[in-house]
Amino acid sequence: MEDNKLIDGAEYISLEDAKRLKLPYFEGLAAGFPSPASDYEHESLDMNEKFVHHPEASYFVRVKGESMIELGIFDEDICLVDRSEEITNGNIVVAFVNGGLTVKQIDLSTRDKGYLLQMPANPKYKPIIIDANDQFILQGKVTSIHRDTRKY
Repeated sequence: MEDNKLIDGAEYISLEDAKRLKLPYFEGLAAGFPSPASDYEHESLDMNEKFVHHPEASYFVRVKGESMIELGIFDEDICLVDRSEEITNGNIVVAFVNGGLTVKQIDLSTRDKGYLLQMPANPKYKPIIIDANDQFILQGKVTSIHRDTRKY
């Protein structure tokens, strides 16, 4: 999969060497008035346990571009993708389309008309129409989004 060229949205990142790291975990912090952090501390949180439900079927992609910003997916975000999750209308998916990977919301409502739509979440971009003439393989459902906020 590393040899696939990119189109409008995805770069494959392997999970093979992912390490388990448990860090202190705080829950229920207010976004308003502060209170003592010790009131919120729990054991620890392993990000793999929290977000990766099917390790054998999961991988990460790094997003390139701005086609999904209205759904909160920004350039350089990392999406966790699960190949074993059921994909339904409106899900955010990673798909192999005509030689490259893309991250889009899938519109299955036109399936009976012989085509699908890969929907961007930015009015600057047009939907990608997928029909029988296209090479199209669903690669999995995006199950979480991770962002490095140090760049802001």
